[in-house]
Amino acid sequence: MQGEKNIWLMTQKRVEKTMEMLGLKPGLKEYLREPRRVVEVSLRVQMDNGEIDVFKGYRVQHNSDRGPTKGGLRFSSTVTVDDVKALAMLMTLKTAVVGVPFGGAKGGVTVNPKKLSLRELEALSRQFILELSPNIGIDTDIPAPDVGTNPQIMAWMTDAYSVQQGHFVPGIVTGKPVELGGSQGRDEATSAGVVSTIISALKEMNMDNIEPRVAIQGFGNAGFHCARILHDMGFKIIAVSDTGGGIYNPQGIHPQQVLEHKNTSSSVCNFSGCEPIDSRQLMEIDCDILIPAALENQIDEDNAPHVKARIIAEAANAPVTPEADEILDDRGILVIPDLLCNAGGVTVSYFEWVQNCQSYYWTYREVSSKLKKIMERSFSEVYAIAGERKVNMRTAATLLAVKRVADAVSLKTTRSHCYLDQK
Repeated sequence: MQGEKNIWLMTQKRVEKTMEMLGLKPGLKEYLREPRRVVEVSLRVQMDNGEIDVFKGYRVQHNSDRGPTKGGLRFSSTVTVDDVKALAMLMTLKTAVVGVPFGGAKGGVTVNPKKLSLRELEALSRQFILELSPNIGIDTDIPAPDVGTNPQIMAWMTDAYSVQQGHFVPGIVTGKPVELGGSQGRDEATSAGVVSTIISALKEMNMDNIEPRVAIQGFGNAGFHCARILHDMGFKIIAVSDTGGGIYNPQGIHPQQVLEHKNTSSSVCNFSGCEPIDSRQLMEIDCDILIPAALENQIDEDNAPHVKARIIAEAANAPVTPEADEILDDRGILVIPDLLCNAGGVTVSYFEWVQNCQSYYWTYREVSSKLKKIMERSFSEVYAIAGERKVNMRTAATLLAVKRVADAVSLKTTRSHCYLDQK
């Protein structure tokens, strides 16, 4: 992607605006703008046919001033170093918004995991974590699952790293199976966080006395659990989509039944009683809440004028372009930004890391209660800044995050005023 569609340029543009509003001096702005480390590796994997294939992998550690860096590893054919750099910066901001003592990182391999056999996928996963091992650790950088990866892959990576170290190191990654030190509630953590912010937004907008209609783009882990949790709370799920297409029923769709259909047919398409739609049409469905839970740049200047939802909850990272942001803001549509909305995943990853470090594990109820408190508090903080500064929620969240990171940097310097303008 070029120009404004490049997520790295998009992210820098948004952060640059925020740093100007905070009055940061050039030195600190440059420091916060660029990642501290970019690791690029070549992964040699013997395929089932006996041939050797080479895959390109990346790990970007953006900032560690508030704690060890944290972020997912994605396996996708669309992975580029610019994408990973942008997502690492977003992780720095995301952990700061919710007050989790981590910095930001991200990683990925340019590969379509669906084209690999189970053995090939395991070999790639083990090779990737071993190549990254000199640059990661429980006190330095802790990977996690992301697009195209899952708890099984985290289990392989934990084992490969542990064998190399000569002892079991459960805290090296999060998002593991519970049997290997994973946290209760981790599978649905991102979605539970999304739902918490939606409930908070409905209360602020005096919409908590209606039966909200919800459309969800993306029916992977985050999309499905958002649909399931909201459906169980009495919300009406009227449209969902995946890479194969979408379905629409104004009377409502049962998420669990759709998942069972997808598991047998590989897509939500052709689900009984629903009209077929595509992902772009889903964005313009007449609904109260729109949840982009797929990939970046899904709402742009072309479809933003036609969005009918009153609330957009960004379960995905960077699904709205800067141009679309301005259009949605002018139209009075509340966007719960990714920095806040989908931070439930990294929050429970933090819980998992804490439990691994202490070898003391919490119940599902304890995890859910702690997550709910953090997400509600964080929403209130961002909403208050938006009101005080007369800015949208994305700008407010970025202001809060950048200030927290800048404050951490300043407190570590001999003369903090060398970074910040004195006003």
